[in-house]
Amino acid sequence: MKRLLKITAAALAVLALWAALVVLGAREGWLRPMPAAKDDTAAFLKWAEAQYASESQGNIAIILLENGHTAQTYFASHGRPVDGNSLFQIASISKWVTAWGVMALAEQGRVDLDAPVSQYLTRWQLPPGPFNNEEVTVRRLLSHTAGLTDGLGFLGFEEGQPLPTLEEELAQPRDVMPGANGSVQVGAEPGSAWRYSGGGYLILQLLIEDVTQEPFNDYMQRAVLQPLGMTGSTFVEPDPGRLVDFYSAGGSLAAHYRFTATGAASLYTSAADMARFLQADFDGPEGAPPGRGVLSRATLEEMHAPEAFLYGLPVWGLGPTLYAPNGSGGYVIGHDGGNYPAINTTARIDPATGNGIVVLQTGSATLARKIGGEWLYWQTGKVGLDTLIVLEARTILIVFASGAILILMGAILIARTGRRRPPHSGGTD
Repeated sequence: MKRLLKITAAALAVLALWAALVVLGAREGWLRPMPAAKDDTAAFLKWAEAQYASESQGNIAIILLENGHTAQTYFASHGRPVDGNSLFQIASISKWVTAWGVMALAEQGRVDLDAPVSQYLTRWQLPPGPFNNEEVTVRRLLSHTAGLTDGLGFLGFEEGQPLPTLEEELAQPRDVMPGANGSVQVGAEPGSAWRYSGGGYLILQLLIEDVTQEPFNDYMQRAVLQPLGMTGSTFVEPDPGRLVDFYSAGGSLAAHYRFTATGAASLYTSAADMARFLQADFDGPEGAPPGRGVLSRATLEEMHAPEAFLYGLPVWGLGPTLYAPNGSGGYVIGHDGGNYPAINTTARIDPATGNGIVVLQTGSATLARKIGGEWLYWQTGKVGLDTLIVLEARTILIVFASGAILILMGAILIARTGRRRPPHSGGTD
């Protein structure tokens, strides 16, 4: 029995070591080919073009930044042409832009990041529950650590469907993505863990309106978009002549869904405007500071600092995702987005180098994230946690399971061999 217990303990230890090696190998990209030679931006773009050609029948806009300047561009469509000024609906990247609007109010002293959000809301309040709603702060909403368990994901509304008001959407969202709880309430201890919450950014959209007494788009135009030179961008429905066609994953034309939760899911912007947004996180020409007068350098550094962790790794700041360490004491930051039926977007930048990427596309639910993930690996040698969890979890599980089966079979073989050994006879110890 003691021998069997030792074998079991050893097998469990080897399994734990194997799991750690699989995770480490996946994160470090062991045996993973680089999409292009280091610093060869043109070669990376050629790789990305090939991914579009093989995986999408929609449209795409890509801009690659080097040292804060546009280095390479690519625009393609299977239908109506697109270019750098074509407007895409960028889904959840909208949250990062909305975070700039909130942080501008914080810089002005109109919002305290560590105050309960309830003190700024006049038209709606979080419903009572088992946890203290006063611990839902602006900072926690920005970093998805407020304890909200809605899991939103907004589906949006088809043309002809009336849009609910912000208060109605908060009280009972009618466009919940499949699998989401959808109820905007505190279902976990605020500050206890990272939980992605579109509902939290719906609250921040309401906060902006209640604090400024302006429509959300009017404030964002005045305080963020126009000062950054994002003159074609809007949170309200744009000129249809500039808006790209929407495609399903099968390549057919798809419906254009509209949102009440525009701050969480529906900024319309171009690749050129998103490049300007990324450039604002880096020192500009002729000494233009990061933030470009909208936010200070100190505020940007606060936004880029870890606020939320997953599996012990920093994953979120005050608005942006923290994809991986950049080797300079900070992180490659950005945001991904996905709207129904097949909109996928990403915008990422290393604030230390000014290298970045914008990918806006329709016709695939995963292509922009895939290209963004490979760009991150190409830049840092690290595979982003988002890539591992969303795109490669199945492969990682297969690799782990294959090794685990071999380890368990080995342990069983050793145990059986020990049982078949003939009894010791003759002599004494």
